[in-house]
Amino acid sequence: MTQLIWNGIFIGAFYALVALGYSMVYGIIKLLNFAHGDIYMLGAFGGFAMLTAFGGSVAGGSIVALLIVLVLSMLGTGMFGVVLERVAYRPVRTAPRLNALITAVGASFTIEYGTSLVAGPNPEVYPVQLSGSALHVLDAHINIQQIVLVGIAVALMIAMNLWVLRTRSGRAMRAISQDPKACLYMGVNVDGVISWAFFIGSALAGAAGVMAGAYFGTVNFLMGFIIGLKAFTAAVIGGIGNIPGAVLGGILLGLLESFGTAWLGGQWRDVFTFVVLILLLTVRPTGLLGERVTERV
Repeated sequence: MTQLIWNGIFIGAFYALVALGYSMVYGIIKLLNFAHGDIYMLGAFGGFAMLTAFGGSVAGGSIVALLIVLVLSMLGTGMFGVVLERVAYRPVRTAPRLNALITAVGASFTIEYGTSLVAGPNPEVYPVQLSGSALHVLDAHINIQQIVLVGIAVALMIAMNLWVLRTRSGRAMRAISQDPKACLYMGVNVDGVISWAFFIGSALAGAAGVMAGAYFGTVNFLMGFIIGLKAFTAAVIGGIGNIPGAVLGGILLGLLESFGTAWLGGQWRDVFTFVVLILLLTVRPTGLLGERVTERV
């Protein structure tokens, strides 16, 4: 039982990091950014490229090298998210939501197959793969590297939450989510704040990509599709647009997958997870922490 809980928390931490980007963007401009999972993939490939360039210098210091690459990948994916918003989403922000949704799907395919052209279609082996001794806690075998990765993920989530709650940009972001026109009339740089939201959400996704590549050992140009779908599911479970809900949804989804695999087998894991999602949304359509809102007309 303890092993299943730990496995769920571990994979759920990755889902939560990516789900935060979905919730931030949707909470502000009501956009489902389906290209967000592919930014996770770009983070993984960015880490792969940098670690490959470092070559043998990472030997014996893989955690230190990984932390450096993690920060650089976060900056790179963050800037990519800003460019994506400026080029693809800002021109259709006032258009019907279906236009933006189609744009997001098109951006997703463009990123995936653009990466395939540059990096090749075959999976790549990560230059640094984390492994090490395990701690024995009750009936669970917990790898030290897993603890480090979960610790990094939790630290990033806490830092992001503090930024949203306690900084001027964070307050502006929350205000825009309520009434963007009023914020514009009050002198708030709405475009700049939205760009910040894309930067932070994309940076978190890039961090998750680097950590996943280093732990699981391989990367490929389609790896963002599945985790993007799972992270979106996590955001919906928690209440899309709600930042604590994204974290809660990610952890809960990880636990559902862990127990579903143990009870039904790996081939039924996703079926079990999405059946639970359907049942949950039947009872709680807005998600666990979502609130019903009345749209202004």
